[in-house]
Amino acid sequence: MKVIYNIGLLAGIQPEGVLRVSGADQARTGVLENAWLAIEDGRIVDFGSGVMPGPDRASLIDAHGGMVIPGFCDSHTHVVYAGSRDGEFLDKIRGLSYEEIAARGGGILNSADLLHRTSEEDLYEQSMVRVREMMEKGTVAMEIKSGYGLNPADELKMLRVIKRIKETVPACVKSTFLGAHAIGRGYTHEDYVQAVIDMIPAAAEYADFIDVFCDEGFFTIGDTDRILSAAEHLLTPKIHANELAVSGGVQIGVQHKALSVDHLENTTQAEIEALRDTWTMPTFLPGSSFFLGLPYGKARDFLQAGLGIALASDYNPGSSPSGDMRFVMALACIKMKLTPIEAFNAVTLNSAYAMGISSEYGSITRGKRAALLLTTPGWDLTKLPYQYQTPFLREVIW
Repeated sequence: MKVIYNIGLLAGIQPEGVLRVSGADQARTGVLENAWLAIEDGRIVDFGSGVMPGPDRASLIDAHGGMVIPGFCDSHTHVVYAGSRDGEFLDKIRGLSYEEIAARGGGILNSADLLHRTSEEDLYEQSMVRVREMMEKGTVAMEIKSGYGLNPADELKMLRVIKRIKETVPACVKSTFLGAHAIGRGYTHEDYVQAVIDMIPAAAEYADFIDVFCDEGFFTIGDTDRILSAAEHLLTPKIHANELAVSGGVQIGVQHKALSVDHLENTTQAEIEALRDTWTMPTFLPGSSFFLGLPYGKARDFLQAGLGIALASDYNPGSSPSGDMRFVMALACIKMKLTPIEAFNAVTLNSAYAMGISSEYGSITRGKRAALLLTTPGWDLTKLPYQYQTPFLREVIW
């Protein structure tokens, strides 16, 4: 048994069986001061305040008054990619929009060209640099998408790399087939939709989820319906929706029982109503809004309507080149007016839910995996997003 003692603040406590929080509950989380926490076989077995009763032969970790919280869960990333798109960064500075860059052959197609020319081994090595960076910043679980292959061979290459990452790192890794990220070069729109459908059985050998970029200029509601219908019973849906326009992606995602609908920079009351009483988690990606100059999603409206929300980094080379979840929290607080606790729950328990792993990750709960962050002394949940650039981690406990 391993015991962490002298914990200044133990935060993120939830009762057993709580898989997500919604509405007013998202503004609350359990905390204990002067706490201890016991771990056995990689799981939380007990915790409390004051002096822990035995056992005498436990391996002890003195927290020196630091805070212990569940590690961050990042439910939407694209960290398997090749090269860089820093040239497009200059294009953005010069005033080109995301759509204009894509129309010129940049954007996702640029990443697909780079990935096609990169060996599988090099792709793995490049991607692992980003995965290690995320873990060093406190991310203990991450979803990784394909979608820069855009043909059968390269999509499977990406999924094999994600599988290898999953087998390499202590973090929990979930894999998503995003063949429907853009129309692959050399295909007509219709032919590529059919090609994605044809890829599904092979992708299902590697992936946990399927995703479609259902938005203006990419894939229509009809395309999305066809693709998700073909994946029924093989892969659980997740949806890119409403990043560039009110696309109907939320509604088609709910219709197909998507685990999450992600982006949501452009929403109306209709999207909120569609999400009521569903298992689908609305997931906001404020890093993309920051980098592209897009609207920030109306997260407060969702919470006030009684829904829960998750936050994720959208770590990718074109629209959110960062996997720092404290920066995501800071943007959510500053730009979306979430409280620090609402943002904290959105990057832990609710983001774990958006990956289907909140029974194992995302809170301090007896029986859950002990994937924890131990901070240096003096930290609390408000300081995490407030001092978002100040080093805070003493240790990630796996």
